[in-house]
Amino acid sequence: MSGSGSGSGLSRRRALGLLASAGASALAASLPACAPPGAVPGRNNGTLWFAYGGKNREVLLSLVDRFNASQSEHHLHAVYQGDYFESLAKLRTALAAGAPPSLTHVVVEVVPYLVEADVVEPLTRFGPLDVADLVPALAQSGAYVGGDTRPLVALPFNRSTPIAYLNGDLLRETGLTPPRTWEELRAFAKAATVRDGGGTITRYGFSCPVDWWFWVAMVGQAGGSVLDPDGTPTLGGEAGERAVRFWQTLVHEDGTMKPPPGRDYNAWQVANTDFLAGRAAMIWTSTAFLRYLEDNAKFPVIAAPLPKDRRLAVPTGGTMFVLPKRAHPEEQEAAFAFLRFMAEPAQANEFATKTGYLPTSKSGLATLEREGFYTKHPNDRVAVDQLASVTPWPFAPNLFRIQREVVQPRLESAVLERRDPKVLLDEARRLALTD
Repeated sequence: MSGSGSGSGLSRRRALGLLASAGASALAASLPACAPPGAVPGRNNGTLWFAYGGKNREVLLSLVDRFNASQSEHHLHAVYQGDYFESLAKLRTALAAGAPPSLTHVVVEVVPYLVEADVVEPLTRFGPLDVADLVPALAQSGAYVGGDTRPLVALPFNRSTPIAYLNGDLLRETGLTPPRTWEELRAFAKAATVRDGGGTITRYGFSCPVDWWFWVAMVGQAGGSVLDPDGTPTLGGEAGERAVRFWQTLVHEDGTMKPPPGRDYNAWQVANTDFLAGRAAMIWTSTAFLRYLEDNAKFPVIAAPLPKDRRLAVPTGGTMFVLPKRAHPEEQEAAFAFLRFMAEPAQANEFATKTGYLPTSKSGLATLEREGFYTKHPNDRVAVDQLASVTPWPFAPNLFRIQREVVQPRLESAVLERRDPKVLLDEARRLALTD
């Protein structure tokens, strides 16, 4: 089955590999419930699998503790499972074994993939949720094309957009301003790059992980889309090629963008470190790192929206909460109670303001505006304002496979080896259409 026409994308078997056989499902349903780790007698005990460390982990765990202390009916035990991709691999294994966690969060591209495999619960079966108060671009309704026409399976958790970060001291000393277009970005990177007497670069004007998420942003800015709304993989057509060529120009012709370091989130951390150390004047990364960069920089950090080519465009990122099927009913009750707790404006705002992620409730955003939070913290407003330029993801089960198996490896080789973008993306499109 291909990703064209109906948009059904991968077959269920292909979508999650050896996710769950009928025998495993029947066996799991017949087994008695085992107490999850950290169970508290007399409560509905659930387990939350989560996928990040550092400041974000501290804030989440404090909210889990508050939930557990706020009532006596439910208890949630949070367990770290590595980064997003490591956590997803563990989730697939747990689902295949019939032993999933009560609650987990997955990157937005993964939700359609899990729905196709029929391994996540519709949330409305557990009780009412105030979805009308959710920020549409961050919720299922607006994060996906046609998301509001589908059964509710996902609630926004740590949601983000890519943004630019600039060294405020450099802006003050040079008179440079945040670039608003690709042409201005190229000129900024040239002006901000510093070479020593021997020609060795001591500060790059620009650094960005050569990553699917930022490429998707650039495809949108160049006027294209990675997939048609029905899931047909176009990979942006000419816009996709233009995005790759722009990176190639900055790295190879201008020598103003640091050659992409590392893979996956290691590359993101290297970019952050280079920025904090003064080795990069400007980086693109997630709003999720806002508080981390502000707290650790020895200079003023200035956040700015991503520049446009033909238009302004950014994807959303971060994760959605989902309830896996086949968890024990009492565990699911605890998980759903925590979902409702986290959807309340007070908790959603606390997580956002302490990390840099986006507030997910409209009433919570209104409270922050009324209290003057964005006046005191203008960097936090950047991602909020960029919600007006969000392009929703297609609700396509093949989306995650195209990201991980088809596009991401070719982006890295395209920029490092300077492969022809048209040849590369033609090859990727053929693979994307193959189950």
